[in-house]
Amino acid sequence: MNIELLNSIDSFVWGPPLLVLLVGTGIFLTLRLGFLQVSRLPKALQLIFKAENAGEGDIDSFKALCTALAATVGTGNIVGVATAVKAGGPGAIFWMWIAAFFGMATKYAEGVLAVKYRTVDAKGQISGGPMYYIELGLGKKYKPLAIAFAFFGILVAYFGIGTFAQVNSIVDITQLNAGIPVAGTAAILTIAVAAVTLGGLQSIAAAASRIVPAMAILYMLSTIGILVMFHDLIPMAIGEIFRDAFTPTAAQGGFLGATVLFAMRNGIARGVFSNESGLGSAPIVAAAAKTDWPAEQGLISMTGTFIDTIIICTMTGLTIVIGGLWTGDLNGAALTNATFLKAYPQMGGYLLMVGLVLFAFTTILGWNYYGERCVEYLFGVKGIMPYRIIFIILIGLGAFLKLEAIWILADIVNGLMAIPNLIALLGLSGAVVAETKRYFAHLKETA
Repeated sequence: MNIELLNSIDSFVWGPPLLVLLVGTGIFLTLRLGFLQVSRLPKALQLIFKAENAGEGDIDSFKALCTALAATVGTGNIVGVATAVKAGGPGAIFWMWIAAFFGMATKYAEGVLAVKYRTVDAKGQISGGPMYYIELGLGKKYKPLAIAFAFFGILVAYFGIGTFAQVNSIVDITQLNAGIPVAGTAAILTIAVAAVTLGGLQSIAAAASRIVPAMAILYMLSTIGILVMFHDLIPMAIGEIFRDAFTPTAAQGGFLGATVLFAMRNGIARGVFSNESGLGSAPIVAAAAKTDWPAEQGLISMTGTFIDTIIICTMTGLTIVIGGLWTGDLNGAALTNATFLKAYPQMGGYLLMVGLVLFAFTTILGWNYYGERCVEYLFGVKGIMPYRIIFIILIGLGAFLKLEAIWILADIVNGLMAIPNLIALLGLSGAVVAETKRYFAHLKETA
């Protein structure tokens, strides 16, 4: 397989047109919804714990959010942020915030449409997501877009975010910090994934609702500890983020002249990779939430981007800028690992290892479900068990596969997945606005 050709396709797919479409959709929805991500954020955060959970659905809203966060809070929060800062300088973090701010409106719209156009499969389970709101919302003539989304979704689950990227991260960090053999990690991971995923959504959601809050708290406490230790450097780091976002940076150390455009591209791309706003993955599980109000689930979905990027990615970014190691030769997980070891010489590696393993494991669980719903859309319920078995086999193989072509292919299908979804979000923005007005009118009446 021609790596150069794949790299060219990848650069084209993730080039300025898609990034403009992603952020542009967020800006358009933000304006149509009257900056809802600002005015309604307190209500959205309150709903995480106080949603009525009345109405049809397979799981409560909190479990739906945790399952979505399980898929998004992953290696992107640890490895992706480090890569963005290394490539685009501290200014990349500012552009990550911009992508997340407008991405919150996108994620809200995805949640609204997921519930509004959800259906029930032959086994009585809720099915929803972009493939359904494309076909049922935009109309039958758009079904090829829905089929394309589901097809790319399966490829991402099998060969992209769902398996190899996460498995390799787990294998590398456990080998680096604990010296655990690859075969041992692969066996334990495959058994753990099989035990959870064969139980379907209820099992995945139950695991996610326990692991996600615990791992987020553990990781946040670890990074807060670093920020407290080096608190005197925080103002300098924040100043550097804002200055570098708008100022071309001269070469220093291993960091060679990043331009504003480069910082912008890296920050936006990594922000989207991290919170998946606009990619169409989170609405697949949002559809299963127990609610009668699409806008209620939209608000809860929106908090996922806030938690993932505005909180967790910011903490990683600040610790990396403060650590000052990003100007050297290290990159990715090794850069974050070195920063943790600088703050916690005895246990930094182990803290990061536990965080990364939990982040990657839950991402595997979330993407297993996303791929399953895409399979159900294309092939019906009969395709679910074969899909799960192949997924588990790929987890076992993923520890031993390091094919460059697979990573690039994963990147390409990830980007292609977003295009049908963004078309639907723009086309159905009127339905999102109507549902929003209906929900807030209901809240006024019952207040």
